[in-house]
Amino acid sequence: MSELVLCEPTELYNILNQATKLSRLTEPNYLCLLDVRSKREYDESHLITARRVKQKDKQYLIPESVDLECVRYCVVYDRNTKSLEIILQSSEDDEDSDRLVLGAAVEFGKILVHLTRYPIYILKGGYETFSAMYHFLRTQKIIWMPQELDAFEPYPVEIIPGQLYLGNFSQACNPKMHKDLKIQAHVNVSMEAGPFFENDADKLLHIRVEDSMDANLFPSFRHLCHFIDIHSELKSIILVFSKMGISRSSAAIIAYLIHRDQQTLKRSWNVVKRCKNNICPNQALVKQLLLWEKIVLGDTVTDISDLPH
Repeated sequence: MSELVLCEPTELYNILNQATKLSRLTEPNYLCLLDVRSKREYDESHLITARRVKQKDKQYLIPESVDLECVRYCVVYDRNTKSLEIILQSSEDDEDSDRLVLGAAVEFGKILVHLTRYPIYILKGGYETFSAMYHFLRTQKIIWMPQELDAFEPYPVEIIPGQLYLGNFSQACNPKMHKDLKIQAHVNVSMEAGPFFENDADKLLHIRVEDSMDANLFPSFRHLCHFIDIHSELKSIILVFSKMGISRSSAAIIAYLIHRDQQTLKRSWNVVKRCKNNICPNQALVKQLLLWEKIVLGDTVTDISDLPH
C-alpha cells in the first residue's frame, strides 16, 4: 500500500516536461493523470493527457486501461484541492448529477493507494491553480495518439518557481516557449550562438564552453551568479541552457544554488535532480562544483560518491 502526497503545481509541470530523446509522456508507464471533476468541466478544458474519472451510482470507477501498479507517477486532481482533507458538497443542478467535491481528488486517491507501490500524488490547488500558472498545458483533446505524444515538445524545467528555468538550445530558440514562460533573460552555457538573442545583448550571458572533459566553467561561476542575481532582483524570468540541457547548464544552475542558498553541492544537486531527472554534469564539472562549494561554504562538505546519478 502506498500513500497520498500533495503535489505542488511546479512539480507536476516538471513531471510533464521530462524528456530523453523524446518526451517521457510517450512511455506508457510513466504518468497517469486523472481528472475527477465533472464531465462538463473536463470537456471545457483539462490538463494534457488527463483521463476523466467516471462515476456510477456515486462511486468512482478506476480506468480499466491503466495498470496502476506499474505507473511511476499517478497524479489526481479536482477543481481546487487545498489539503489532504475531504469536504463534500452536492449540487442538484450539475448537468452530470455528479457530486461537486472539494477534496474529490483525495477521496479518489484513497481508493488508489491500495493498487500501487508508488505514492499517489494529489495536485495542490487542483485544476484552477495549475491552469492559471501553466495555461499552455491545458487542452480539450481526449485521445492522444502515440505519434502526437512523440511530437510533443517539452518545455524547460522550472528550478525556482516563476524565476529560473533549465533547458536546451532548441527550447531557448522557441518563441512560443518564451512567450508562455515569459522568459526575459538567458544564460547560454555552450559554444553555439544564434540570431534569436542578438537584440537582447544586455539580457544574455554567453559562457562559451565546449561539451568535453576539458570544459572549465569554474572561472565563470561568480559572473554567472552575479548575472542571475541582478535579473532576479529585476523580477526577470531567466532561462539557463546548453546544447542538450544536461551537463553544462545543469552544472551552472547547481553552482548558482550553492551561492544563492549557501548550501552544499549535494543539496543543490538534489534540488536540480528532482526537477530534471537526467542531469549529468561530467566529472570535470563535478570537481569544479566541489571547489566552488569549498569557496562558498569555507570547506568541502560533499562526498562526490554520494551524488545521485
